[in-house]
Amino acid sequence: MTLLSILEFPDPRLRTKAVAVDPAGIADPAFQTRLDDMFQTMYEAPGIGLAASQVDDHRRFMVIDTSEEKNEPRVFINPEIVEADGHQVYQEGCLSVPGIFADVTRANRITVKAYGRDGQPFQIEADGLLAICIQHEMDHLDGKLFVDYLSPLKRDMVRKKLEKARRNSAA
Repeated sequence: MTLLSILEFPDPRLRTKAVAVDPAGIADPAFQTRLDDMFQTMYEAPGIGLAASQVDDHRRFMVIDTSEEKNEPRVFINPEIVEADGHQVYQEGCLSVPGIFADVTRANRITVKAYGRDGQPFQIEADGLLAICIQHEMDHLDGKLFVDYLSPLKRDMVRKKLEKARRNSAA
């Protein structure tokens, strides 16, 4: 498996809207390897979700594992929210916006349909952290970041803080 490079805000490639995956290609060994690489990258980062867009692959798929033991890997290919209910505020972070956390309001309960790693369609209901994570990763597939929920002033502060951190790490 290969560790992939995670794009960081404000990289313009994070704003690319992902295109649907052809379900016929899900079984392709190269696609399956890509899923393995994304899981390894997510676990090493460490994170609980990773959208393909974050690793400069602009197809509509993502990997998630919100379990404490990191033993519940989930794959969502061409995910679509078909129902959303309620709202919750959750402090989110992002592998593409390292070290930054902010409160974001999202639906509390969602119903999602997608294709799984096996190429079969499925539908699940999710709430709590899983619902938050799915919505967060789906935003990436639409070229949106959690910092977009912040005021322009706060978003600019985040950008400057990350630029300073990059300059300091390069020194």
